[in-house]
Amino acid sequence: MTSTGQDSTTTRQRRSRHNPHSPPHDSSVTSKRGAKKGAVLRSSPKLAEVKKKGRMKKLSQETGQDLIAGLQGLDLNLETKTLSGTGLVFDEQLNEFHCLWDDSFPEGPERLHAIKEQLIQEGLLDRCVSFQARFAEKEELMLVHSLEYIDLMETTQYMNEGELRILADTYDSVYLHPNSYTCACLASGSVLRLVDAVLGAEIRNGMAIIRPPGHHAQHSLMDGYCMFNHVAVAARYAQQKHGIQRVLIVDWDVHHGQGTQFTFDQDPSVLYFSIHRYEQGRFWPHLKASNWSTTGFGQGQGYTINVPWNQVGMRDADYIAAFLQILLPVTLEFQPQLVLVAAGFDALQGDPKGEMAATPAGFAQLTHLLMGLAGGRLILSLEGGYNLRSLAEGVSASLHTLLGDPCPLLESPGAPCPSAQLSLSCTLEALEPFWEVLVRSDEPLEEEGVEGSTAEEAEEEERPWQPPVPPGLTWPVLQARTGLVYDQRMMGHYNLWDNHHPEMPQRVSQIMCRLEELGLAERCLILPTRPATDAELLTCHSAEYVGRLRATEKMKTRELHREGASFDSIYICPSTFACAKLATGATCCLVEAVLAGEVLNGVAVVRPPGHHAEQDAACGFCFFNSVAVAARHAQAISGHALRILIVDWDIHHGNGTQHIFEEDPSILYISLHRYDHGTFFPMGDEGASNQVGWAAGMGFTVNVAWNGPRMGDAEYLAAWHRLVLPIAYEFNPELVLVSAGFDAARGDPLGGCQLSPEGYAHLTHLLMGLASGRIILILEGGYNLTSISESMAACTRTLLGDPPPVLTLPRPPLSGALASIAETIQVHRRYWRSLRVMKVKDKEGPSSSTLITKEALQPANPGSAEGLTTLEGNILDTSMGKTTLASSVQESTPPQTKSEAAVVELTQDQSSEAAMPDPTTSEAAMPDPTTSEEAVGGAELIQTCPPSCTDNQTPPASPVQGATPQSSPTKLTGILRTLELDNKAQGSPESQIPGEERLLGEAAGGQDVDDSVLMQVFGDTDQAMFYAVTPLPWCPHLAAVCPIPEAGLDVTQPCQDCGEFQENWVCLSCYEVYCSRYVNAHMLQHHEASGHPLVLSYVDLSTWCYQCQAYVHHQVGCPRCEEHRPPEQVWGGHAPLTLTPRTCSFSP
Repeated sequence: MTSTGQDSTTTRQRRSRHNPHSPPHDSSVTSKRGAKKGAVLRSSPKLAEVKKKGRMKKLSQETGQDLIAGLQGLDLNLETKTLSGTGLVFDEQLNEFHCLWDDSFPEGPERLHAIKEQLIQEGLLDRCVSFQARFAEKEELMLVHSLEYIDLMETTQYMNEGELRILADTYDSVYLHPNSYTCACLASGSVLRLVDAVLGAEIRNGMAIIRPPGHHAQHSLMDGYCMFNHVAVAARYAQQKHGIQRVLIVDWDVHHGQGTQFTFDQDPSVLYFSIHRYEQGRFWPHLKASNWSTTGFGQGQGYTINVPWNQVGMRDADYIAAFLQILLPVTLEFQPQLVLVAAGFDALQGDPKGEMAATPAGFAQLTHLLMGLAGGRLILSLEGGYNLRSLAEGVSASLHTLLGDPCPLLESPGAPCPSAQLSLSCTLEALEPFWEVLVRSDEPLEEEGVEGSTAEEAEEEERPWQPPVPPGLTWPVLQARTGLVYDQRMMGHYNLWDNHHPEMPQRVSQIMCRLEELGLAERCLILPTRPATDAELLTCHSAEYVGRLRATEKMKTRELHREGASFDSIYICPSTFACAKLATGATCCLVEAVLAGEVLNGVAVVRPPGHHAEQDAACGFCFFNSVAVAARHAQAISGHALRILIVDWDIHHGNGTQHIFEEDPSILYISLHRYDHGTFFPMGDEGASNQVGWAAGMGFTVNVAWNGPRMGDAEYLAAWHRLVLPIAYEFNPELVLVSAGFDAARGDPLGGCQLSPEGYAHLTHLLMGLASGRIILILEGGYNLTSISESMAACTRTLLGDPPPVLTLPRPPLSGALASIAETIQVHRRYWRSLRVMKVKDKEGPSSSTLITKEALQPANPGSAEGLTTLEGNILDTSMGKTTLASSVQESTPPQTKSEAAVVELTQDQSSEAAMPDPTTSEAAMPDPTTSEEAVGGAELIQTCPPSCTDNQTPPASPVQGATPQSSPTKLTGILRTLELDNKAQGSPESQIPGEERLLGEAAGGQDVDDSVLMQVFGDTDQAMFYAVTPLPWCPHLAAVCPIPEAGLDVTQPCQDCGEFQENWVCLSCYEVYCSRYVNAHMLQHHEASGHPLVLSYVDLSTWCYQCQAYVHHQVGCPRCEEHRPPEQVWGGHAPLTLTPRTCSFSP
């Protein structure tokens, strides 16, 4: 079972290779490398044959017993349990409310009218299982909302228009109608009806087309058009009534679903994932809790996932990348039993509120990716979407996908933009402490400039993308979904000298028997087969080689043995040539059926295998390269260079396929295989990660080289999420061919790996989103009959549209596998922009979306005056003017999390000391309010997210949890070592935004804006931590500010309750003076008693809003008059940034 080494000058097809089908740790691999596979050994042939047969028999027995033991706990007979049907709730009663005082209000009945018209036009209503909407009971609503709030909403049925308007005005961005309560109850009940149907096994999945939306609604608060939180109620209902333990909520509405997040942010049984427009807090609902740094609290840490988009125009590629890199890996570890989607469609191109550029085809892709989770138990609940055409098409596309229709080909998939990559990197870093599956390889990625990335390409990436008008989607009408080719005549190829040879005829017959037993074969369209023509074979093989194989049909036994021995790991019998032609021809027949639209996808149960076959040589049990010939045949009949993705998951590298296409950019070849540093068949460096193709084909050969055994579901899915699918979506193939060898399956005697049938099903499902679903699986290797039968059955069931079975990962990916994946990513980053997500040093601040490279973060030369800025008297002097960082908000720090922080490295200077005054005695001057953290006095603050940072999540009113009190330092000595001066100052983000946009997001509402935190921890207890906070540019409570008393303000006035002079604040409504919470908390008590929201610090003149829990910098009155108001009339105008030791007070 071993092959001999050859001279280094031997031609490619004769290079030394291990037999691909030897046991992984067989000692003969190294001890008998002097003998070629098939050649007569020096020892007695009879003795060698006995040894070989005995070894194979023992291996077969052992691996068979291991596999049976492993499969005993699996339920592989799922054909009787497979659910079908998509539920739909659509009730005309939901249109019986609207805004009484504004006919142009975006959330109106016309939204559902447009959807209904689209669904009727496309015939989708008749294809769904219709369910009658029902009203949610009070007890069900109370799973999320308070009884007092529900009762209040119930009373709106009896209010007149004036009363409704007054009540609505007490909330943010809502209107009320006498029928609002009834419709909101009906909307929540509609989702609950689908929960019952899905979990009661009536249907597979469903969609609730409802209004009003719900994901902004909170425990006792209407918000953002929402009264009751439908998906939150549904999650709790599923847990309470159906015993569901883990629920995934995906929110792809363009607005952050803060109501849903707040409901579950301490609950590890509900995983909340939101992808939304944020723009550093400038977009509604203006919450810092919407940023990536918020990951949940207490036991719920890590179970809140926010992916914030910090610019408009985000495309399908950005959304898909977020799903692949973050959502899908985490959910595999979380193992949800039900998936609920807050399905807003306001991120679609053309929506007036979202201003994004996603397409209906992109939402079909997102829906398809979610259908692989929780055994397919998926429910979509309509949220936002305010462009009627986009909304209708988005709902239609998602419903098509739920019904099992293939995802349309993406028009312009591309790669995620730099801003999206930055957001994803931040989210990944925040989540890594909580999810093992997100751990990256220890090998750092190089971050210098990517070779091959031109300046023009970089400029194109940064330039705002102007999306074309997407064409109307078309959906194929198929007579059958999955084609199947098989021909019993292929069993005529067998080994005349070794009955135990692993590549045996029973491989295909056993698979077909299993497909028939499970009822899968009868669900497929059985296609006729034929031999490949010479013209087809000659597209990949030489005429001399084809003629040489044809000659074997007339050879005698001894000549056949000699001819087989002249190749590497080959046996030949008189029927070999005919069987090889039949295997290749059958695959071509399947390609024809798929491209003609006769079937959507297909399975080719064929042998002998083909992916090792070279242009002019047989190799590794392979004679004609069926996948390669099929690819060329597809291009020939399509009439152009069809973009074809070939995925080779056989455990052995497909050397033949790689060589045939290594100069062709129209064929993307991706192989995942055992390499073992070049010692695993086919040996040598052909399967190494640095093999990328030649000439025009550079970058279109991708090798993931495993350097050891035991690779299983976790490793292959990690490769899929991090590498295979990102490249595949960027390539955007028109056809997918899979070299489906199953020798990486658990129990295979040769592969030594642990892929499960369920794992293969998930790999298949993920590939089905590509190429409009046109995917063909062609059998390659696999030598345990049970393993290959169950694995191919799992893949076939998935191709037929059944949801992949629930997959449980027993462990995270092996570190060696992560290293192999990282190595391939590093090699291919120069060719594929989707792989250029690096460990980012710069986290996006309010006015930055630039990736900071390693060079940009180097400390300034200590000897250079330009690179060094000293901190004296808490004042930063620059060429642009005098700027000082003063006191700010300290926020609660949950343990073991990371923060969104801008790091300025403060350290003791060993060469010269700069004295800093005692922060307890010196007051700080305030910087110009027009500057930002990116340009404070012309200085560029470089942001990062170091492992030592902590997360800024909880309201600043809370003290540090678990922190040990520190004494106030009496003296701080340090320098700003990494703060580099910029040549020109930049304006603040808020100064660049029109007044309306600062005030209005989804509607008026200003809350906790993203605070960029400037932090440094000194090395000993005598030093302190500093924070810098950018305050809110606007606050909804400014109306509470009253005119200044005629007598003016006296900053020396003591607290009116205790007489203290330290850290006093003045109420901006009644102008009474009280001390802060860190003295005797009398101002806090005054706020609680009076409800006055805004107070002004007598220490640093900063303004604090208790309701928003944030500092505020805003000109009282009209925001457009900012440039006309003198600074002395601006409340808090002196305090856009504050810096103070951690032990000092932070808020009143």
